[in-house]
Amino acid sequence: MFTHFKNIDTAFKHIKVFAICFLAANVLVSGIFALLCYRSVNAAQGRVFILHNGKELSAFASDRKTNLPVVLRDHIKTFHEDFFNLSPDDKAIQANVTKALYLADESAKKQYDNLRESGYYNNLIAANISQQIKVDSTILDTESQPYRFTCYATEKLIRSSSTTVRKLVTRGVVEDIRQQSDNNPHGFLIRRWEVLENGDESVKTVQP
Repeated sequence: MFTHFKNIDTAFKHIKVFAICFLAANVLVSGIFALLCYRSVNAAQGRVFILHNGKELSAFASDRKTNLPVVLRDHIKTFHEDFFNLSPDDKAIQANVTKALYLADESAKKQYDNLRESGYYNNLIAANISQQIKVDSTILDTESQPYRFTCYATEKLIRSSSTTVRKLVTRGVVEDIRQQSDNNPHGFLIRRWEVLENGDESVKTVQP
């Protein structure tokens, strides 16, 4: 009889060990399955589809921080091009500057108002001068927000009789406002913007 009870006790222990191992295996498999599902969902969210010329192309979205310097430089470049690329037409000037002002705060509006009040834009129109800018380089500090920058550019004032080349240096900070729109696709805003230098470097006369 005692042998019979001993066998039952041993069998019960074996069943208990088996049940514990089975439960642990289920938990492990469930955990691995959940992890794989999580990675799969993240991968799916990172994949975007672009329609180009009637064809669907697959691409992968990257983390905002990964391309931060590239996006910041493009935002700064776009702002300067919109603000300084001007043709001798009041409506065209207004349209370009308006686009630029969506990318910056009141510091840019103040610069625009000062130029308008000084008659700068009227002089461009009256003398039929086209103004073009090329951003040469942008120095960025991305260690902390807001991101400080200094922009170096070459500016050309093109007249029928001559072309004046100017050196343009500006600085400011860029803040991540985390809100993208059609007028501000990057979701950044330039603040405390100021012009440090905007002086003539050379004048090239056009021969008649």
